[in-house]
Amino acid sequence: KKSFSSGLTAMEKKLAEYKCNTNEAIQLKLVRFPEDLEDENTTFNPEYSHQVFGDDEVAFGYKGLKILLYYIAGNLSTLFRIEYTSKVNEKFDCVEADDVESKIREIIPPGFCTNTDDFVSLLEKEVNFKPFGMLLHTYSVHNEEAGEDITYQIYKADMTCPGFREYHERLQTFLMWFIETASFIDVDDERWNYFLVFEKYNKDGATLFATVGYMTVYNYYVYPDKTRPRVSQMLILPPFQGEGHGAQLLETVHRYYMSSPTVLDITAEDPSENYVKLRDFVLVKLCQDLLCFSPGKLMQGFSQEMVMEAQQKLKINKQHTRRVYEILRLRATDMGDAEQSRSYRLDVKRRLIGPYKKKQRELAKMRRCLRPEELTNQLNQIDINMQHEQLEESFQQLVSDYRRVLERLAQA
Repeated sequence: KKSFSSGLTAMEKKLAEYKCNTNEAIQLKLVRFPEDLEDENTTFNPEYSHQVFGDDEVAFGYKGLKILLYYIAGNLSTLFRIEYTSKVNEKFDCVEADDVESKIREIIPPGFCTNTDDFVSLLEKEVNFKPFGMLLHTYSVHNEEAGEDITYQIYKADMTCPGFREYHERLQTFLMWFIETASFIDVDDERWNYFLVFEKYNKDGATLFATVGYMTVYNYYVYPDKTRPRVSQMLILPPFQGEGHGAQLLETVHRYYMSSPTVLDITAEDPSENYVKLRDFVLVKLCQDLLCFSPGKLMQGFSQEMVMEAQQKLKINKQHTRRVYEILRLRATDMGDAEQSRSYRLDVKRRLIGPYKKKQRELAKMRRCLRPEELTNQLNQIDINMQHEQLEESFQQLVSDYRRVLERLAQA
């Protein structure tokens, strides 16, 4: 009996060695020059792989597994290869290795290279790649490493641009690795708009373009003749993160829709925390010079005038305008002054308590409809102290988020 159980653990130990973390195994690259292929500094890894490899983000059956997904920097032509030092064998180990290849093939479009030589010969044709669609905005960012200013451009594209459909299929694969709840969109729906960021770079005296990131926006119809664009996905590729491209992209998209008389305002679908921080910054930057947000008016409280002006001039919806007001009012408030700071705190908390009040109204309704014995105590009593504590916590968290926005604004 004993030998049987120890045999099992030896087998288990052996199999455990054949488990690989897929976030580490997947190696991504955006390639500009042939030497990038060998340069480890150009490699980056996914943040997520659960949508492809399950919640534990593990591939079983390999030692030293490497899943190489290399992309040519501009048009994203793909090299896909799998390498490993050893693999379990059904004959000897009585278990089967995961079919890693077919899992990746499900999310990357066909037509990829499987060997490096083919990939490098495609790289030579990259000089012909040009961005899709219409140029909306050009800006530059000073790069410390290169010691020079690098130029970026933002384009608006659609499915009628030749080659864009295929390019978008390759581009959206990145969503799986960097957005927790990513999904691919129905590109045949003409209500989608696509906004793309490219970097201009030099290679052998020619100007080439590299993909930096993108945003998809869905135009919802609003009766009778308006639309409400909703930001769906936004991704700045990891090598470019932290350089301010997200803010440039979001501001450019707002400016694009601002010029359209049929657009009501811009919303977002299920925004991440990072996106909300980015949006706060961009919207405050756009709004700070509006007359309705002058310090004197901020101190009088949130007004319908703010809602109207932000919507009409900047296509900002009411909920987001309220946040902008709170951030700008914080900037105008001397928090060291007891009266000013109390007035600010009450103003923000009054908004925060809204959901609690709604809950209490619903409970009051239930009380009128139900016999007392049907109402459990728990429903009956919303603990007032807990409410105050949660409220104070939410308030402090907001203020620290708002301060970060104001710091970034001061540096902009």
